[in-house]
Amino acid sequence: MTIIDGKKISEDILNELRLKVQERANQGLKIPHLAAILVGDDGPSETYVNSKIKACEKVGFNSSLFNYDKNISEEKLIHEIELVNNNDDIDGFIVQLPLPSSINQNNILNSVNPNKDVDGFHPINYGKMTLGVNSFIPATPYGILQLFQRYKIDLEGKKCLVIGRSQIVGRPISILLSQSNEFCNATVTLAHSRTINLDLLTLDSDVIISAIGKPEFLKAEMVKEGAIIVDVGISRVKDASSQKGYRIVGDVDFKNVSKKASYITPVPGGVGPMTIAMLLSNTLEACKKND
Repeated sequence: MTIIDGKKISEDILNELRLKVQERANQGLKIPHLAAILVGDDGPSETYVNSKIKACEKVGFNSSLFNYDKNISEEKLIHEIELVNNNDDIDGFIVQLPLPSSINQNNILNSVNPNKDVDGFHPINYGKMTLGVNSFIPATPYGILQLFQRYKIDLEGKKCLVIGRSQIVGRPISILLSQSNEFCNATVTLAHSRTINLDLLTLDSDVIISAIGKPEFLKAEMVKEGAIIVDVGISRVKDASSQKGYRIVGDVDFKNVSKKASYITPVPGGVGPMTIAMLLSNTLEACKKND
């Protein structure tokens, strides 16, 4: 069994980006600039955005944070996004999700300039990804692809089960892994909350990618020997023995499933760190388009 170390791979990618930024600076080229729009005071969102800013500092990117009150109107938020769209100094930006229920998420994401949409959620970029045309790939699926590539895990012909159909992870990774690209070419099944006899599918799968957010949902008896397991879930569960009163777990019963898996990602330290690394990678590509 091999543990897929997303923390190490993400550090490798950040170091590669840092060297590329230094090279750009030496050539007198523009330094990439990533911005984030944060609405309200959601704790996890603030933590995640701060992690992105720290990563920018680490690789030498410029960064900006635009923080708005949770009561901002949808019209006003779209106006603020247009200002960022038209700011030539900013190469890419993200609108941190989730947004307040009073704001239509699709309207907001659709208002982002596709050329600055480093999250890869705009319909134009999403459509290009689906067609296999070069575009910004959503950061978490992009990170999963990088893990397969850097560990040289070739999925060609393998039965791959994706559990979860969100537009952020499940749906895009199911599309990407089925495409005719290096390390992909898998036969992909997309399962979700309405799937019947899910355990029959998991037992028949060579690769399982779980992105449903149910703590330790995937048990050892649901996995065949030698399966490749990618855990995208992250949840807090109560733990009286922990100083914080909780511990972080994924969708997979890691302790027991790892005994049967050939490769497995841990939580934390697996897919999570890759998301920010790939967001920065997209930002560099956005910057290079303006050279």
